[in-house]
Amino acid sequence: MKKDYYEILGVDKGANSEEIKKAFRKLAHKYHPDKGGGDSTKFKEASEAYSILSDEKKRAEYDTYGKSGNNSGGYQGGQGAGGFGDFDFSGFAGQAEQGGFQDFDLGDIFGDLFGGGRKERVKRGRDISIDLAILFSESIFGAERKILITKTSVCSECKGSGAKVGSDTVTCDICNGKGRIHETKRSIFGTFSTQKECANCHGTGKIPREKCHKCRGAGVLRSEDEIVVKIPSGVDNGEMVRLGGAGEAVRGGTAGDLYIKLHVEKHPIFRKEGSNLLMDLNVKLTEAILGSEVKIKTLDGDLIVKIPEGVSHGEVLRIRSKGVPTGRHSRGDIMIKINIQIPTKLSKTAKKIVEE
Repeated sequence: MKKDYYEILGVDKGANSEEIKKAFRKLAHKYHPDKGGGDSTKFKEASEAYSILSDEKKRAEYDTYGKSGNNSGGYQGGQGAGGFGDFDFSGFAGQAEQGGFQDFDLGDIFGDLFGGGRKERVKRGRDISIDLAILFSESIFGAERKILITKTSVCSECKGSGAKVGSDTVTCDICNGKGRIHETKRSIFGTFSTQKECANCHGTGKIPREKCHKCRGAGVLRSEDEIVVKIPSGVDNGEMVRLGGAGEAVRGGTAGDLYIKLHVEKHPIFRKEGSNLLMDLNVKLTEAILGSEVKIKTLDGDLIVKIPEGVSHGEVLRIRSKGVPTGRHSRGDIMIKINIQIPTKLSKTAKKIVEE
């Protein structure tokens, strides 16, 4: 039965070379047998279809006679190409040599299977996260706290070089000073060579003649460090403070970050809402009717609040510029919600006075 290569790739008969190439790339990504959920049969069909339709001569023969002089597609089941089970990729290179895959960068398709990007990543240490309990007043006005954490840090003796102070360096005997070593791997195209950082010299190509006695040449070591944490004003419970470069160190790279999750202790009087501080104030019925003065404790110290005559239950009094700092010379307000306490029992005398 004749195979419809156009249907296999999902393109129409008038498709140009770019459309055919794009269709094959999509199917190769989807059905490659080395990827989860791959399908070797469909992958072979797509490869066979592309090998014919990507070659002008073979495509013309196929369009005219329904077949091509060489429509094997280069992908036959077998026991070749070790490392890929019973899937044989041996013909792939042959098709490329015959022009079946001209101008087609198969590295774009399978790059994610073999490490992907060609650009080398800068090494980076691990991020650290810790929890820190702070007072309510510290969350409002900000604070500076010193904390001790145990982490991998740059060696204070050799400053990360791994060499004994005053010692010179020599060429790494593992990579011969190149900083990288070659590895041979097998792929669907056969054997290929890759490079990776030399673990002996950490990519520098040099090793110390004498190792640092403190870190034993590692350049980093576990230690207890004191870190100063500056807590900004106006932070909320659960907010994160990030200290760049205060995480785990790694030789030959940059340190990770330190993330500090703040846990703000509850205040017995105030609660924060934006830049304002909210509180409830219980007043007696007589104070609400006649007015009075009440002393309250604020974060700035004691403060006298005037209760106006005839204040209503639930009414809010505002004390300006005693709330959360919002700038160098500006602050939010304190909002006081009045709760009038109605007496549950009255003496006979009191009842008579109220009735009158």
